[in-house]
Amino acid sequence: MRIKCILIALLCTLSTAIFAQCEIQSRVYPDGSLLYSMAPVKFYWTEAKELYGGVVTDKEHFFLSLQPIPFPEKPAGIKLKDNLLLTLSNQQKIELTHYDTRYMQNDSIMEMLFLLDKKDLEAAYTYEASSVKMNMGEEEGYREYHFKLHKTAFQDQLACFLEDKSEKIKE
Repeated sequence: MRIKCILIALLCTLSTAIFAQCEIQSRVYPDGSLLYSMAPVKFYWTEAKELYGGVVTDKEHFFLSLQPIPFPEKPAGIKLKDNLLLTLSNQQKIELTHYDTRYMQNDSIMEMLFLLDKKDLEAAYTYEASSVKMNMGEEEGYREYHFKLHKTAFQDQLACFLEDKSEKIKE
């Protein structure tokens, strides 16, 4: 009987964690655009650097949102317009187009949005993210993050937004 209670408690905990990961939030931006997202997930952490991110969508396009720490101050950060190189677990490299850089919460967070091309959606859904390479400006140059934490978060969040992957991905 005790084992059954433990198993039920474990299943409840796991199911709560699975469903919590699909808590979709929406936000209307000053320009009138409505974007849907989930809470940022920590992909990388050391004493010197961190990287948070996740999937953002307008229901038509999918974006990879990244929040690097540390980040350049506002004048230099707004100038960051280079594309992002995403490497998947199958060693496929996908170039994501820079879409926007914005500062939030009194400039304490810098968020960069990169557009995921529809032709790359199936690969991003199928394989884990291994690393990203991004230009952090003239002073620092390129910074590469090898995902050490939550490697499947990008896939999991895409799955939340794609109700029927076989129909949505093939578009």
